[in-house]
Amino acid sequence: MDFDPKRDYPLGTQRPDLVSTPSGIPLTDVTLDSLRAGRIDGAEIRATPETLLLQSQVARAAGREPLAASLERAAELAAVPDDLLLAVYTALRPRRATAAQLEEWAAQLEVHGADRTALFVREAAGVYAERGLLADA
Repeated sequence: MDFDPKRDYPLGTQRPDLVSTPSGIPLTDVTLDSLRAGRIDGAEIRATPETLLLQSQVARAAGREPLAASLERAAELAAVPDDLLLAVYTALRPRRATAAQLEEWAAQLEVHGADRTALFVREAAGVYAERGLLADA
């Protein structure tokens, strides 16, 4: 794959050949008509880890490192079940979880290959502890 993050942005118009759905349907086949005809469903209208990683390269090439890091975390989260994501999101709200509970959520994220996000949850637990934002044990 010959990919240049500066030349090939935006991916959808410059390199649609690099963008597909989770089951491999090419971007050019993702249309409202395809949805209406039942050839694709709502689950296909999701960013894939591969596309998100390409987008992170674009962000990094533009000097947008924080965005690139966020897109890399998003890429690893694409494989995490929605119910786990929602539970972690809820646990990260102030005073919703103890440090031990946040550690358990981080470990579950690692099981799904979301190592960067697990680190992010652990960092949040440390900041919450410093600021008094953890739930009482």
